[in-house]
Amino acid sequence: MIKQAMIMASRIKGLVAAAFSPLNANDGSLNLDIIPDYAAFLAKNGVVGVFINGSSGEGFSFTTEERMKIAEAWVQAAPATGLKILVHCSHHSILDEQCMAAHAQAIGADGIGTMGPLYFKPRTVERLVEYCATTAAAAPDLPYYFYNIPRMSGISLPMLDFIKLASGTIPTFAGIKHSDPGDFMGLAQINDFEGGRFTILHGQDETLLSALVLGVKAAIGSTYNLGAPIYTRIIDAFEQNDLATARRYQMMSVTMVAALFGTGEFFSACKATMRWLGLDLGPVRMPLKDIDENTAAILKEKLEALGFFDTCA
Repeated sequence: MIKQAMIMASRIKGLVAAAFSPLNANDGSLNLDIIPDYAAFLAKNGVVGVFINGSSGEGFSFTTEERMKIAEAWVQAAPATGLKILVHCSHHSILDEQCMAAHAQAIGADGIGTMGPLYFKPRTVERLVEYCATTAAAAPDLPYYFYNIPRMSGISLPMLDFIKLASGTIPTFAGIKHSDPGDFMGLAQINDFEGGRFTILHGQDETLLSALVLGVKAAIGSTYNLGAPIYTRIIDAFEQNDLATARRYQMMSVTMVAALFGTGEFFSACKATMRWLGLDLGPVRMPLKDIDENTAAILKEKLEALGFFDTCA
């Protein structure tokens, strides 16, 4: 009963930014000093939480120690902003993964998430749940979220089967970050499971409106960092049954995302856009590559023509 009360209290509604990891331009080291300003920026724009050390945060490009330092900095920034801090703990080593989960609990994070093993893949839902349960057990007082992103993790198993088994196997199971583009049937099924008991976080920014129609109340995404005012307008318009306005802002999101992907280096383009908004989060780390000045100029022109800065600056 205590665990279930904790899970209910942890329910999330609104936008969670998949946070970028700030680096110093001169040597590529962590720039943790900017995180309080980063957190304040997100909270001001209507973001309710951050998911750190995930794909947007280039988590697998950092050492375990670096990822822990990033988590500590975000947890320290949280009280001034009210942001929920969800820590992505996936690692090639299950022992390091458990260590990061335990660390997240020790420093006062609000939840943890993992995407399952990254090289040797579980072939069944049962094996995947068993694997996730070991990490969740390392942080027994934190809500656990499964990060379903088949195109990156290489794990493609039915999430309805997963949620059925995980809900009865993992005491701290709180929900799923569903980043499986086009699987709206699966999204609807897990969101409706047991009357919507668990938090399902939609993971594709450019289809947020479609998820809202299916009853989803929360979302995690990269462009919520830089474009949250677009998405809060989508949510507000949807809740007011103003679908024309909701569709207009969703198309603004679609065009923005296309422009960012069009650079060939999505995360670098996002960081460049954050710099134009007043937060210099530095470069990306190899194997990603920073966009050049010409590409950045073209991107900025596209965003200006879209009215992005009028909406989000």
